[in-house]
Amino acid sequence: MYKSFLKTSVVIMAMAAGTINAKTLQQTENDTVVKLEDIVVSSLKVEKKVSDAPISISIVNAVKLDKRQVFTVADGLNDEPGIFMGGDGVWSKNVNVRGLGEDRLVTMVDGNRIETATDLTASLSMIDPNDIERVEVIKGAQSVLYGSGAMGGIVNVITKDGHFADEFYVGGNVLAGAASVNASNSEYVRVNAGDKRWYVKLNAGHSSGDDMKTPQGKINNSGYEMSDIAMRAGFKAADNHIIKLNLQHNLSTDVGIPGGAAFAATATARYKDISRTLLNLNYEIRDLSKTFTSLEFSGFVQDIVRNVEMNPNTITEKVLPNGNIQVTKPTLVTPTGTHLTFGGKAQATFSLSKNNTMIAGVDVWHRNITSDRTKHITVTVQDTLGNVIKTNEIERGESPLPKASFTSAGIFVQDEMRLLNNRLNVTVGGRIDGIFVENEECHDVDYIITNGNLNDHPAGQRITFEKGSKQDLSWSANIGAIYKITGKLHLVLNGARSYRSPSLEERFKYIDLTSKVRLGNPGLKSEDGISGDIGVRFWGDKFMVQTSGFVNKINNMVVERDGIFIYNTTDGATETIPALILDNVGKAMLYGVDFNCNYNIVNGLSVFANASYIKGLDKSNDSDLPNVPPLKGVLGVSYTYDKVGTVSVEVTGVGEKKHIADHEKPTSAYGRLDIALNSRVMTLGDIGLQFFGGIDNVTDETYTNFFSTNRSDINYEPGRNFYIKGKIIF
Repeated sequence: MYKSFLKTSVVIMAMAAGTINAKTLQQTENDTVVKLEDIVVSSLKVEKKVSDAPISISIVNAVKLDKRQVFTVADGLNDEPGIFMGGDGVWSKNVNVRGLGEDRLVTMVDGNRIETATDLTASLSMIDPNDIERVEVIKGAQSVLYGSGAMGGIVNVITKDGHFADEFYVGGNVLAGAASVNASNSEYVRVNAGDKRWYVKLNAGHSSGDDMKTPQGKINNSGYEMSDIAMRAGFKAADNHIIKLNLQHNLSTDVGIPGGAAFAATATARYKDISRTLLNLNYEIRDLSKTFTSLEFSGFVQDIVRNVEMNPNTITEKVLPNGNIQVTKPTLVTPTGTHLTFGGKAQATFSLSKNNTMIAGVDVWHRNITSDRTKHITVTVQDTLGNVIKTNEIERGESPLPKASFTSAGIFVQDEMRLLNNRLNVTVGGRIDGIFVENEECHDVDYIITNGNLNDHPAGQRITFEKGSKQDLSWSANIGAIYKITGKLHLVLNGARSYRSPSLEERFKYIDLTSKVRLGNPGLKSEDGISGDIGVRFWGDKFMVQTSGFVNKINNMVVERDGIFIYNTTDGATETIPALILDNVGKAMLYGVDFNCNYNIVNGLSVFANASYIKGLDKSNDSDLPNVPPLKGVLGVSYTYDKVGTVSVEVTGVGEKKHIADHEKPTSAYGRLDIALNSRVMTLGDIGLQFFGGIDNVTDETYTNFFSTNRSDINYEPGRNFYIKGKIIF
């Protein structure tokens, strides 16, 4: 029903597009190349140009996403320096920034936290790539601005919005595309309208794909279907009073999870459905006085619901004392989880002088998690001849995590000073946070139904987590500077103290692997880190280069280690079981360098390149840190002919990864060739047309992704892929 409604919405909006005669082509779409240093970013709590930000930033905008074939946000970030993609399939993707994964990044959509399970995140997969204006990735600690979790950086996905205008307008676009590598298709429609006092943007999208093809065959169970609807609106109550509303709903169904660290290697799993719903309201008052430049209030509610179906594909046989054989076959496991996050922020901006800007604020966010897991098991008893003597159908209800909540409340201040006639910009900030965690008592099994008979108190029922609460007080600080050696050559320095309070999953998860359990730890301490970044930037008319070296030290690192789980049963007994237990046992150090440049040789012809190298060490035992990516580089050339369009050729090279942590697999070096083409925007009256196409992995190279291979059993990445897209702009 939902799918039918969505497709009907797309058709209606497309029909409306055909009847609109609006002179808004230049207002709604702009294919002009903007210099990187002039791009304004918003993830720093105050809008500023990239050239004025004393941190390392990667920006991927809608123009680039349109030109490439991207199934999720992570696909669009994969060729950026210092950013790497992995995941549990085509749809379920995650990113790693300078050696730190999503559990040490703050992931946001339009500045609002996305909080979901750490074992199966997929946080970047619940956003339609066609509705993205840009993605801002801040590489490096940002706990001062965003609190817990921002030890490795920020990934902020900013969706398309409407805008105020001097006169009434109506516009938008229709986009459709297809790709060969998984027989995928996508459709997207957006309509904008507004004037001086109000605007509204409505959009709907749909995409689906079959199993992914590789040079070695298909990746079974890798298909997906996704639908997305959203609305953004703005209203000026007065010239300096602005109210904005943001409503989004994303639903994905039949999503294959061919990998998945949370499941056994023999299992087949899929998201039966997974949804994300966001409601965000923002109120800003500008120009209160010459000194008090703005006051902003923002609140959000975001709900993520995950329903998984997993077939263990295992059979266990046991010989009974009488010689009969007991055969146990789990037939279906259905984990579910509801992740509700809500919060608010109040922020003030002050212009203390011509060369001094300060922001100060308070933000609070709260996360509730509710989860359950149902196991369906068939147990048969057979005689020595294989005849079935008895059959028991068992339904076992479990709680993977207790009902638990995580609350964070913080106060932050950051001051930017422009000194030496604007040749030196210095930014200093600090933050204090209180963290409050609560949980209910939890058992390994809540009930057992055997052949229809319910037992609410099974014998030997384990108490996995006692009811409890914990409070933490954490602080963070940063200092950054940009020194303009010349008008175009800048030296950039940044240092920060960051922290991360362990997630609810890390504190309370209980995953039964039969022979042992994977266990959270309610007593985990917060991680804290010190990071530094030094870089050089050159913003020339034809040549741009950014390079930076970084180091990030983390104390009290949360790692998984072998141990013994000592538990009490509801019968009063104390027992033990082997376990993989999370604990604060590690001290980590990551360091490396990344590089990015672009050279416009002649008008329309440019070459570009980037590279990154990262090394990670577990200082507690002088071993290699897990999840550290291999050496990566990108080299490409792009040519634009104004009357036709642009063609680009790009080669990605990834080095061999043989220095690995325990339990990881080494991967070989590989090179991949991609070609992308796009036409210029062709106008037909008030309508614009644009086409995109290309070939990914032109040579059909067989290669492995270090992160996907080590997270799951995905041994090969997609083969040669032909794709095409068409856009109507009105």
